[in-house]
Amino acid sequence: MSQTPPFQIKIVPVTPFQQNCSLIRARNGSIAVIDPGGEVDRLIAEADAWDGKIEKIWLTHGHLDHAGGAMELKEKTGAIIEGAQEEEVFWLSQISEQIKRFGTHMEAKNVTPDRWLDDGDTVELDGNVFEVIFTPGHTPGHVVFFNRHMKIAFVGDVLFKGSIGRTDFPRGDHATLIASITEKLWPLGNDVQFVPGHGPLSTFGHERQSNPFVGDAVVGRAGANTQGPG
Repeated sequence: MSQTPPFQIKIVPVTPFQQNCSLIRARNGSIAVIDPGGEVDRLIAEADAWDGKIEKIWLTHGHLDHAGGAMELKEKTGAIIEGAQEEEVFWLSQISEQIKRFGTHMEAKNVTPDRWLDDGDTVELDGNVFEVIFTPGHTPGHVVFFNRHMKIAFVGDVLFKGSIGRTDFPRGDHATLIASITEKLWPLGNDVQFVPGHGPLSTFGHERQSNPFVGDAVVGRAGANTQGPG
């Protein structure tokens, strides 16, 4: 007899950027929302349809398409905001400026997390523990959320299927990003599935075999920068 999984995942692409916002529902109905970039009322409706209550908001980083709806979601649900790492104040404190820069008509507020996170910390949802992995490079305070039991990672804009995150934004660094992927993510295991900030899911093993920027065949030699989707 198969056991009910300890949590379920629903991926909801939001905003014109089609950012993968993830809703995690524990068995008791509590929900964590990872990277609510916008369309807050839609996210709340998704939680209601799932017979759940949004209690946690987890941020991988502070770019508009990932954090733009965080404060509104907190105001409407009472959920607490955890993440990213404290260096991400650089981006979270200027979300309103990002709106002007991207020329979008989105409404968004600067974010003040209830709790900053750092490497080795954990976040929790109804007993489900997610490890926090500090993965700078795309942004200075980027983090990844990893559940070891289910072997799944929510990687924001660090890694994509067939690509890696952009490093041409302020305080991005290509070499740091490569190190974050190869030194922090690869050791978690080839069988780990990951949810990227944009696009389809993949596994670390698949990317080690085929990713043209960070696969095993190219690690150790200079790789060209990428203008990836994030």
